[in-house]
Amino acid sequence: MQLLLADQLGPHFELESELLLPLVDNQFSKRNYHRQKAHLIRYAQLARGRDTNVKLIRVGSYRELENQNLTSIAHPSSRPFLALAQSLNLEIHENPGFCSNFEDWDAFLASSPKRLRLEDFYRIQRKRIDILMHQGEPEGGKWNFDEENRLPPPKAGLGLPEPYRPQEDELDLQVRAELDALEKSGKAKFIGNDGPRIFPGTREQALVALNDFIENRLDLFGPYEDAMDDRDWVMAHSMLSVPINLGLLSPLEVVNAAVAAYQSGDARLASVEGFIRQIIGWRDYVWQLYWHFGEDYESKNELKANTPLPTSFSELDPDQIEAKCLAHAVKSVRDNAWTHHIPRLMVLGNTALQRGFNPKQTNDWFIDAFADGTPWVMPANVIGMSLYADGGQMSTKPYAAGGAYINKMSNHCVGCKFKPTIRVGEEACPFTAGYWNFLAKNQETFKSNHRMSQTLGGLRRLSDLPQLLEQEAKRKSL
Repeated sequence: MQLLLADQLGPHFELESELLLPLVDNQFSKRNYHRQKAHLIRYAQLARGRDTNVKLIRVGSYRELENQNLTSIAHPSSRPFLALAQSLNLEIHENPGFCSNFEDWDAFLASSPKRLRLEDFYRIQRKRIDILMHQGEPEGGKWNFDEENRLPPPKAGLGLPEPYRPQEDELDLQVRAELDALEKSGKAKFIGNDGPRIFPGTREQALVALNDFIENRLDLFGPYEDAMDDRDWVMAHSMLSVPINLGLLSPLEVVNAAVAAYQSGDARLASVEGFIRQIIGWRDYVWQLYWHFGEDYESKNELKANTPLPTSFSELDPDQIEAKCLAHAVKSVRDNAWTHHIPRLMVLGNTALQRGFNPKQTNDWFIDAFADGTPWVMPANVIGMSLYADGGQMSTKPYAAGGAYINKMSNHCVGCKFKPTIRVGEEACPFTAGYWNFLAKNQETFKSNHRMSQTLGGLRRLSDLPQLLEQEAKRKSL
């Protein structure tokens, strides 16, 4: 009998005819999950457990699985579950939830230069899987179309229909009652708002969500993938990372659906290429890096950032926040357990970087607060890309940015009490002032980084730097 984990719920994970799916309540006692994330996980498990080839059991902990006649498992996506599989002496098969295996990664390492680069990995993936390739060359003559995919939000908005949202059923009522009971008993504490379920929890619902994205939003995904709009928390994004990370959709079936839309003329190449890069490129890359970097990676803190996570983050309370862009991002997480990648990196992550939030606390928060947050996906994204806590293993320079970037790529600055062009004074933007404050504090660390030389030169030319540093030392809220 095959052991099925909570992120392996789709048919592509069926390696044997009989499957055992355990429900473990204490998974919610170890971390403060977003209420909607906990709801989705439990719903998806219970729904999968209705299938005739699945035996659903409730256990207090995974240690109780020793006497269940288990024989195999698809390779777990995290170290604790790999250790569980090994302790149960299970035959471990390749994980079909990704587009590459460990042999592919080893081949990439053998062929790559000393520095790991996503672009190198992505091109190898494109060739190996034969996605958007024509006679050995990339479709359209280019590997990526980033220069076409950097538009700010249009003044009138994108005008797209609301994304698919599943109808709740009696199983949602059961899950809500179970979670209420766990919270009332003190066995679990959740963050964020409960609400009607946003994300698909079954294979059938996931396929509807996939088709909805392909038909209604894929074509505009590329041009506006980096745009933020306070009227639209989804924009043209797919939100498919959630069902993919639950294993309800195969990443390759999602990629193939996007390519088919391009081939039929329903989606532009720049959008389709940008979308598949997120899946066969970035998603596989960070999963492979999770294993490559090892367990110690999550404790890295190169910049010695030890500011505790503020309650505006830990309790998802946007009312404590004055900066419009940051309040909107936190509100989106509170209400939806999700934002797209630019608010994650350039607003939430940028705040954590500039203000020196503790990397481990920040990484845990991203895992717990986001519906698609997993222990394998967040370390490279948060510890590495957002916080530069790994000293440059992921990125050659920190992803720090001032208010000018947010003003360019969003409409958040309109009506905000802070002004993106002002760095000192009552109207000083926390991101603009925070950017220079961050550079000043870490200039010794960055002085040998040639990609930072021009930026540090600008820092030295600031005539009001002493006032800025004094102001930011006293700043109590953002």
